[in-house]
Parts: sequence; C-alpha cells; structure tokens
Amino acid sequence: MLNDKNEATENKRGGPKISRRKFLAICAGAIVLAGGGWALSRSEVVNRLAGRALGAAQGKLPIEYVRQIIAADNEHARTIMWQADVKFREPMVEYRRQGEDKTASVPAEHETFADDGVSVELYTAKLDGLEAGKTYEYRIKADGQQDDWHQLQTDGGGCFSALIFPDSQSNDYTDWKNLAQDAAKRNGQADFFINMGDLVDNGEDHRQWDAWFDALAGIIDRIPVAPLMGNHETYNEQWKVREPVAYLREFALPDNGSEEFARRYYSFDYGEAHFIVIDTQTDEAADFHQGLLETQQAWFREDVKKSDKKWKIVLMHKDPLQYRFTRNADRKEGFSDEGREWMPLFDEAGIDIVFSAHLHTYRNRGHIKNFQRDESGPLYILTGVAGNVRYPGLWIDHALDKVVAPQPETDNYLTLSVSKDKADIACYLPDGTEIDRETLKK
Repeated sequence: MLNDKNEATENKRGGPKISRRKFLAICAGAIVLAGGGWALSRSEVVNRLAGRALGAAQGKLPIEYVRQIIAADNEHARTIMWQADVKFREPMVEYRRQGEDKTASVPAEHETFADDGVSVELYTAKLDGLEAGKTYEYRIKADGQQDDWHQLQTDGGGCFSALIFPDSQSNDYTDWKNLAQDAAKRNGQADFFINMGDLVDNGEDHRQWDAWFDALAGIIDRIPVAPLMGNHETYNEQWKVREPVAYLREFALPDNGSEEFARRYYSFDYGEAHFIVIDTQTDEAADFHQGLLETQQAWFREDVKKSDKKWKIVLMHKDPLQYRFTRNADRKEGFSDEGREWMPLFDEAGIDIVFSAHLHTYRNRGHIKNFQRDESGPLYILTGVAGNVRYPGLWIDHALDKVVAPQPETDNYLTLSVSKDKADIACYLPDGTEIDRETLKK
C-alpha cells in the first residue's frame, strides 16, 4: 500500500525521515548478501540449484514456476504458463483426463522477457475444449524431455470455494509462504485463489517475483490464480512509477477487448459467480496512458450486462473508503477517489460483493449504497494483509466499519464459498482462527 499519492506527498513533507522504500532500496544488496530479506535466502538458492541439477540428471525439463492462470470460462479452458533460463524447441503442454492414457497437446507461445537486468524465457499455452467438472492432468514437454504431471480441475458450474489473499508484498516472503501453504492445506478443496494486488513490494525486482512464486509451490500449479495489479507492481528499482512490465508478462489473463489496456482488468466466471477485476492504478498509469478510467468503466458496464450469473463480485486493489490515520490529523474520513469513481457503478450494476485491499487492515463494512449504510447495497470487505508489511495503530476506525480485525494486526486470509443460493465469506488468522464470517443469501 505505502507510497500511494498521499503517502508520497507526506514523505516529501517529512523532513529528514527516510522512507521505508528508500531504506530498503539502499539496504537491498546487504540484505541479499546476508541470506535473507525480500530475495531468496542462500539456502533456498542452493536448494533451487541442486533441484535443477537433480532434475537435469533425471532427464526432467529445466523449468520453473509452472502455473495455472484463471480463464474467462473455467468450465472449458485454462491457461498454463512456466518459465526457464533457456529457449526450448517445440514447447507444449500435454494433457489427459485423469485415469486415461489418451493424451492431447497444445503448443506453447514463447516470449523473452527482460527486466531488472535479467532475461527470462516465458511460455504460455491455452487449453480449450475441456469438459466441465472433470479432473485432468497436464505436463510440460520440450526438447525430448518432460515435466511431472500436474492436476487440473475444471469448473463444474455449481458450488465452488476460493482462497483470497490480501497484499502479499514483503521485505521477507517467509510469512507469505507460511500463510499461503497453511491456508492451502486447510482448504484443500479450494478451486482457485485470488491475490488482491501488491503481490510484491517492488514490481521490477525479479528476486521478489521469484520469492512470491516459490511461496506458492504445490499450489499455483494445481489450482489457478486470479491476480490483481496493485500500485507496487508499477514501481521500478528506484521506487519511481513505471509501466507494470513484469506483472503484465507474468500473467496471461483473460482478454478485455483492449490492446492498450490488455491484462490490466478482466473478468471471469466460476460456478454461479461472475468476477470483475478492476485496475485501480489510474494515477500510476497517467504518465503512460490516457483514458484508462473512462475506457474501463465503459467496459465494466458492458461486461456486467453480458453476464447472466446469479452472483456478481468485484475485486479491486485500492480501497473505496478513506480513513483518518494517526500521523495526519488533517486527513478526513469518507470515500477515496476510487470509491467515488466506482461505487455508483456498483450500485447501478447490482454488484453483490466488493473485495478491496491496499490498506493492510481487515475491515467488514457491511452493505453500502449511495455512500451510506444500506442493506440493499453491495457488501464491502477490506481484505487485510498476507505479507509482513503491517501498519499497527495507523488507521482510525471508520464510521462504516462493522468488524475490525483484532489489534495489533497480523496477516490473514479469507475463504469464499458460493452456491446457487448462498455466498459465505470467512476471514482467518494465520493459525486458522476465524475472526469474521458473513453470509449472503438469494
């Protein structure tokens, strides 16, 4: 969250105080040499290199970070991505129904992606024509070698459950890894997971992306991710705003009909729900693109009209409410720019639930319509924090807060279960202790 437009102004006024971001930038080299910090530790690097060597000796492909990406239609499609340090000949994804011998294959598209002085070979394969509600297996093949089989479950069109992770940005991704792995173990039935933006602390730093993907080993290859872009995805190594280059390459997201704003916002269906993912980084994009808000809002209106799903759920990184906080007495309680721009559209579209992030605190606001408490409006949930960047005692409670996480806050995660007639949301501490639950019925 830190370093949004208001924060940047306050840092300029803060005299000799050094920002956390600048401090981390100065110390990054020392942190890495010490074997910790936001990059991989020495032991993790050694383990990765040893794993590569063992895999090569066993004839396995030298690939990393195999991942499933959410598709627009998850009953019949799925996107598979992976990366490597080498270019392969005839890369493909081979897949089959679980328990069957007959296989099919899809060629993968290749792209060399260079960022942060490091080049990565990215591979993307889109699987179509899958059967709804079936269990598949897939593996990567290239250069006469192959990866292990990974599981893939298509949407059956009925009940489903998902994990929701708030901001995972960290200066040491150990807490994020523990939270994600433990949550996945407790919720082995989850069909996919959502990461609410600010996946990493610095979008240009490839070491942080490595740490983020490493934390999801055994999860992201098995169930698809639905990621959001946060403001931190737009920062270069000097903490200046730039195009979110890495984010836009790392996730081949559903098409939104815009070439200029491809992969920034999108929608997808799962079960009885239609999810709409909004890009709230209009301030960060202003120096590079014009018309993001207007284009996106026009798309939003059309996208909602096209959906016949019973539940409509919005995912947005920046929060629609504005809080007072303890270090700025002049800041007023109310609604953020994003709230004023989008909440009337949510009312108009009959949105059921709005999940947001950015503030690193969990708050259940109940239902809001026309900027006031109204049970006929959408349910607003501020999802909290999944990394180790926390702001204890910073926010002053908002009049619309219904439930606030226990203070001082630690990290947390959420579950979402949706059936035809009911949507159930629960929030948990890292040890699995439930701290809030909300159920909607239709």
